[in-house]
Amino acid sequence: MLIRKLFKFENAHLVRGCSTRRCSHSIHGHSYKVELLLEAHALDHGQMVYDFGLLKDGPRTLIDAFDHAVAIWSGDDPDYIAACQRFSERWILIPVSPSAEQFARLFFVLIDRLLNLTEMCNGEADVRLHSIIVHETETGYAQCFREDAINPRMGLITLDNIEFSQAIRNEWPDPKLFDKLKRGERTAHPNGV
Repeated sequence: MLIRKLFKFENAHLVRGCSTRRCSHSIHGHSYKVELLLEAHALDHGQMVYDFGLLKDGPRTLIDAFDHAVAIWSGDDPDYIAACQRFSERWILIPVSPSAEQFARLFFVLIDRLLNLTEMCNGEADVRLHSIIVHETETGYAQCFREDAINPRMGLITLDNIEFSQAIRNEWPDPKLFDKLKRGERTAHPNGV
């Protein structure tokens, strides 16, 4: 069985190397929608795949980090990177260009790691991230499956090559969340269920 949780955020980016000059040469923004699709073949004690309320903390925190921020490809021009970091306190440095496709892969890597490190406390069984869909516009989206997230032909994404600005981390309920994910620290459900 699949369940879906929808998140929204506003983000600015440049997509170097794309065919559309406006997108590749002018910083611009989108109203993104992100769909998390979780899969399980058993239900928890509440007869759910995974309580939607549990997705309001960790996953929402990571996705909301991109809201009103600029996503910067670490391979971009160093002067552009420095200017973005200087003039915007909310930025995320990522190892791939911030296209819808790469956002889908990036969110898959982040949320999959978070779910894998979360102690299941209410009888959840074999819950796993099925896919991530990132809507960049009303008519265009990218969907990432596990094999896409780890495909080296699409660019390597590891937690060690992602950087959230201090302003973003300071807003998190747990400012050390990302460091804990990188270290592989297990955590209980955020609401202590």
